[in-house]
Amino acid sequence: MKVAEAVGRALCAAGVGQVFGVVGSGNFHVTNAMVAAGARFVATRHEAGAATMADAYARTSGEVAVVSVHQGPGLTNAMTGIAEAAKSRTPLIVLAADVTEPRSNFYVDQEALARAVGAATARVTSAEEAVEQTCAAVRLAVRERRTVLLNLPLPVQALEVPDGALAQAAPPAQRAAVEPEAADVAALAELLGRSRRPVFVAGRGSRGPGSGQALEALAERYGALLATSAVARGLFHGNPWSLDVSGGFASPLAVELLQGADLIVGWGCALNMWTMRHGRLIGADATVVQVDDDPSALGAHRPVHLAVTGDVRLTARRVAEAGTEPREGYRTPETGAALAARLRWHDVPYEDTSTRERIDPRTLSVALDEILPAERVVGVDSGNFMGYPTAYLSVPDEQGFCFTQAFQSIGLGLATTIGAALARPDRLPVAALGDGGALMGAVELDTVRRLRLPMVVVVYDDEAYGAEVHHFGPDGHPLDTVRFPPTDIAAVGRGYGFEAVTVRTTADLKAVRDWVAGPRSAPLLIDAKVVADHGAWWLEEAFRGH
Repeated sequence: MKVAEAVGRALCAAGVGQVFGVVGSGNFHVTNAMVAAGARFVATRHEAGAATMADAYARTSGEVAVVSVHQGPGLTNAMTGIAEAAKSRTPLIVLAADVTEPRSNFYVDQEALARAVGAATARVTSAEEAVEQTCAAVRLAVRERRTVLLNLPLPVQALEVPDGALAQAAPPAQRAAVEPEAADVAALAELLGRSRRPVFVAGRGSRGPGSGQALEALAERYGALLATSAVARGLFHGNPWSLDVSGGFASPLAVELLQGADLIVGWGCALNMWTMRHGRLIGADATVVQVDDDPSALGAHRPVHLAVTGDVRLTARRVAEAGTEPREGYRTPETGAALAARLRWHDVPYEDTSTRERIDPRTLSVALDEILPAERVVGVDSGNFMGYPTAYLSVPDEQGFCFTQAFQSIGLGLATTIGAALARPDRLPVAALGDGGALMGAVELDTVRRLRLPMVVVVYDDEAYGAEVHHFGPDGHPLDTVRFPPTDIAAVGRGYGFEAVTVRTTADLKAVRDWVAGPRSAPLLIDAKVVADHGAWWLEEAFRGH
């Protein structure tokens, strides 16, 4: 057996079952070896799409995925998706062929590329160690929650591995749950016992099995309200004391209640400028606690009064065990009535600016939330539009929302939704895109059709890079560089084999209702011509970080 085959089979033996990629000469044999060993391979039309699909699949499924790319340009094409995964600490293997001869036209310093975007690196250096080095890369990805570039040099791929080499391949042990210190548990329990208005904000670190339930139980004991960062949206869906998302996408009532908290506890949450609106969601006298199993994350974005190193689920359980008698806390009848009446963005009045030619994106989003099945998985691209689907399209749980925004690149939303859809085939996938991101990533419409995914692609089409229009326009800057002529995006969708509808008014949404009713034999693209007369409410807040 040659190294290329051994590496592919070792990855499968280490627990990898899903591979995305574009196959070239350098990764041909190793990719085929993974398929032969039982992995599912999805061929994408661009490596950036492959990397983003693998990222989204890993986030949604909780399993390590692989993106397989050709040496040199295959890797550079994938770098934006790899950067997003690395910044998000997604356990992911980037399997890249590698040339070792600097005079080769394919040569680039692949390890330097990976390090530049925050990914870890590993390399197969010999036939004797190929299997162990491959399994070590998977262990690194799992135990340290890292995106790992595994370089597979072309000269090494052709070597023969020793007999029995695959016997040492096995799935890695999961990352050990970090037990909090008893003193930290007691301190947090004391703070909760004194608090009159506590709020929990759960982030990416709270998406693990049992974490949401443990937080809900602890919050009930102390009367805490529950919020999430954007990446954990849906974690507390259905809980009457949920504020939904904290940060730029928060509703006015959620902002009011967050600012009124006397204790904010971030659970596996960075409490960064996005989630805390540059600190403006934290009251002047509020106590801030952060719980994370990575000590380097504690206090990284803002000072905290108490930093607890510990696994979210374990810490919540230990605090509950150490706690005092239950308290009403923030869960007063007045708070409950307000949450029931006006928490949702649907319940916030607005002036509908729709015309006969263009639909208000809020009106569009409210209607789509009612029309589309509730069991859905929503992927969102980046841009001025992105707050509308995030705020108005409900999701059933934290696996119903995939938010690849750590790098804030446009063009990843469609690939994000494909990866999430493959991880949750039981749900309707909904990709929410701007026209800029939709056209940038349109090549993967072919992948949607080829995989026969019953996907809804919603394009909020304002014929511009809207974030830049609304950021620079008020100051009188010329905007010709960020505005575009009208494009028939529905026709583009039909060209890829989609059913498609152009939406200018709510009456045009009848075609969406008809598609939902069945048989859904082809995916649906909605080219929504949205009004573009003002920036989204969250945009000013977002640009504070630029």
